[in-house]
Amino acid sequence: MADYVLAIDQGTTSTRAMVFDHEGKVVSTGQLEHQQIFPRAGWVEHDPVEIWNNTREVIGQALSRADITRHDIAAVGITNQRETTVVWEKATGKPVYNAIVWQDTRTQSIVDRFAAEGGVERFKEKVGLPLSTYFAGTKIVWILENVDGAREKADAGELLFGTTDSWVLWNLTGGTDGGVHVTDVTNASRTLFMDLATCQWDDEILGVLGIPRSMLPEIKSSSEVYGTVESSSLLREVPIAGILGDQQAATFGQVAFEPGEAKNTYGTGNFLIFPTGTEIVHSSNGLLTTMAYRLGDGEPHYALEGSIAVTGSLIQWLRDNLGLIGSAPEVEQLAKTVEDNGGAYFVPAFSGLFAPYWRSDARGALVGLTRYVNKGHIARAALEATAFQTKEVLDAVNADTGEPFTELKVDGGMVQNDLLMQFQADILGIPVVRPQVAETTALGAAYAAGLAVGFWQDFDDLRKNWQEDRRWEPAMDEDERQRQYRLWKKAVTKTFDWVDEDVQ
Repeated sequence: MADYVLAIDQGTTSTRAMVFDHEGKVVSTGQLEHQQIFPRAGWVEHDPVEIWNNTREVIGQALSRADITRHDIAAVGITNQRETTVVWEKATGKPVYNAIVWQDTRTQSIVDRFAAEGGVERFKEKVGLPLSTYFAGTKIVWILENVDGAREKADAGELLFGTTDSWVLWNLTGGTDGGVHVTDVTNASRTLFMDLATCQWDDEILGVLGIPRSMLPEIKSSSEVYGTVESSSLLREVPIAGILGDQQAATFGQVAFEPGEAKNTYGTGNFLIFPTGTEIVHSSNGLLTTMAYRLGDGEPHYALEGSIAVTGSLIQWLRDNLGLIGSAPEVEQLAKTVEDNGGAYFVPAFSGLFAPYWRSDARGALVGLTRYVNKGHIARAALEATAFQTKEVLDAVNADTGEPFTELKVDGGMVQNDLLMQFQADILGIPVVRPQVAETTALGAAYAAGLAVGFWQDFDDLRKNWQEDRRWEPAMDEDERQRQYRLWKKAVTKTFDWVDEDVQ
C-alpha cells in the first residue's frame, strides 16, 4: 500500500509540492517562486505557463528529496490561490492573457457598471459575495472585453476558464489530450456566479455578466477522484482526489470542521475562516459567506470569511520596493530594535480594503510620522498592521455569530514571527495557538485527497494528527490595547476616498 499523499500548493508567490505521511508530517518539499508582474499601478499578473512548468518541476523535487516514486503516492491533492483567473484555448492549451491575480484592481469600472443596478450586493443573497474586483467574475469579463478575439472565441466555445486549481488539474490530466476541466465548490464559490444553495453555476448571473457557460469547469466536491495524472508525468496514473481553495484547505489542515473551530492564515494576505456547518449564514458586518468544503456526495458545508488583502505582501514590499530588509525574516529583527511603533501606523490598502470595509477607493497610508520615527518603527508598524486587521475581522465574526473567540488557531508563513504572534495575542486579548505543522494549506489538500481514497478514514483520523506547537498569552494592559486600536481605526479612515476617476 502507498505510504504517502502528495499535495500541490499553487500559491500567490510560489508553487510547492509537499509529501505527507499518515501522521500528517511533512516528508519532503519542492518549491519555486514565480514572477510577480505589475504592468500598471493596481494590476497584478502571473504567467500561467511558468506556473505549470514550476508545478512539474516541484513535483520532481519533492519525490526525489523523499527518495520515492509514484508507486508510493496514494493520491494527489491540489490547493490554490483563489480568484486568480486563467483563460486559455481549449485546442492549444495556450493562455489568451496572463493570469489576473486576486489582488488586481483593474476591474473597478466593471464592478461599478454592474453595481449601477442593484448596488454592490446585487448578487450577495445568492452567491455570498459583494461585487468586487477581488473575485474571478469581473476578471473574466475584463479578458473578454479587452483581449483581441477573446469574446469571439468564447462565444464559439473555444475558450476555457479556471482558477489555478483548474489550470493545474487540466494540464496534469492531459491538457489538450483529454484534460479534465473541473473545479471544486470552494473555488467555484469565489467566482461571483455559483449559487451557494445548489452548488451550481447560476445562468441568470452569467447572463448579466455576459460569460458563456461553455467556458466554465464542472463543479465537483472537494474530495473525490477527478481523474488520474497523465502518462508522461512522474506521477502517472496516480489519482487526483482533492481540491480546496487555499484558505479552506488551511481550515481543513487545522481540522476545523465544525462551527466555532476557526483559524486564521497569515500569508500574502490574511484570511479568517469560521465554519457555520450546513447553514448558510449571511454577514451583517462585512464578512463573506463562502463554501467550507463538500466531501463526495455529502452535504455542503459553509463558512464566514474575513479576507484581508495585504499582510505578508507588505513585508515583501518593504524588501522589494523599499530595500528596507534583505529577506522577509529580517523584518522581525529590525522591528525589535525599537520598543514600540513610535506613533506610526501603516494601513496597507494597496488593493483597497477588503473585510470588513470593502472600500475599493482606499489606498495605503503610513500615518503618525514625526522626526522620531525610524526604519525600525516602520518595520514594527508593518507587522502590527497584520494584527490590527485580524482584530477587525475577528470582531466582525464575534458580532455576526454572538460566539466570542476564546483562542485563535493560526497558520501560514508569518506565524514563525514571534514578535507578531505576541502582539497578535496582546491586541486580541486571547491566546494565539500555532500547530506543529504550520503550513496547513498543503496539509488540508492532502487530507481531502487522502479521505477520498481511504488513506485516512474519517475526521477523527485527522484530528489525531493535530498537535500544538506553541501558545502566546496576552500580556498587554487593557487600556493600552484600547488606545492602540483606537489609533489604528483612526489611521484606517485616512485611506478612504483616495481613488477618483482620474486616479488609479
